[in-house]
Amino acid sequence: MRRTHRRTRSLLASGAAVAALLVPAGLYAAGHVGAVGAAAPPAPSPEPSGAECRTAVHGSRVVAYCHNPYPSADRVQLHTECARWWDIDADSAPVEVGPGRTVRLDDRCWKEVAAVWITHATSA
Repeated sequence: MRRTHRRTRSLLASGAAVAALLVPAGLYAAGHVGAVGAAAPPAPSPEPSGAECRTAVHGSRVVAYCHNPYPSADRVQLHTECARWWDIDADSAPVEVGPGRTVRLDDRCWKEVAAVWITHATSA
């Protein structure tokens, strides 16, 4: 019986030693222990910005409304591509859309409109 007690004690002691070695490695891998005892804070997400624009084409005329719900200003510009090769494509002048403001942009082609898009730039 003595041999059984010794074997049991040695198995318990070796199991405790293995657990003592593995627990710190597992905590470090899980990120619970590291630089100054705390996990790194999450990276800051960029502040949302930019006006939301809606465009509509009525025959040869284009109208766009841009609304800026954010606290930073945005500069929007309307670009119109005409369908006919001889019709001149147009770009409006950039317009600043302040916080909480809505602006209207319009343009036209002589005949059909092929494409319309809005570009954004942050105001300085």
